[in-house]
Amino acid sequence: MYVVTAVAGGERAGCLVGFASQTSIEPVRFMVWLSKRNRTCRVARSADRLAVHLLGRHQRALAELFGGETGDDTDKFARTGWDPGPDGTAVLREPVAWCVGAVERRVDGGDHVGHLLTPLWGGGRPAEEGERVFRLSDAAGITPGHPAD
Repeated sequence: MYVVTAVAGGERAGCLVGFASQTSIEPVRFMVWLSKRNRTCRVARSADRLAVHLLGRHQRALAELFGGETGDDTDKFARTGWDPGPDGTAVLREPVAWCVGAVERRVDGGDHVGHLLTPLWGGGRPAEEGERVFRLSDAAGITPGHPAD
């Protein structure tokens, strides 16, 4: 699971994403899928860059904020630490790792839009011994801010 943030037109948005994967080794590419019902998808349509954040298993509160709240009603960024990132992106402070990618292409996948990214910058912190990443099974019980369909 990842948190994806988007900034465009003076708006910030972010959501918890379960559909994401590296898609190519050379050139390096990464795809994230955003629900069309989600405010983050609407903001991302105009964004040239997206930030993708990898959470640790212990960061359930951050996953709940970005997965269980809707940006239509809640300023998620007012409730967590973040910094202006490369090229005007919003980078969260808490995640284990993050990368900012250039949006190369958008793909209509039905109820989600895929954003094909070329990673440009990244950062993070050293992993603690035995630290696990936040997985789909860790998200059990988080009620989405929007319906899944």
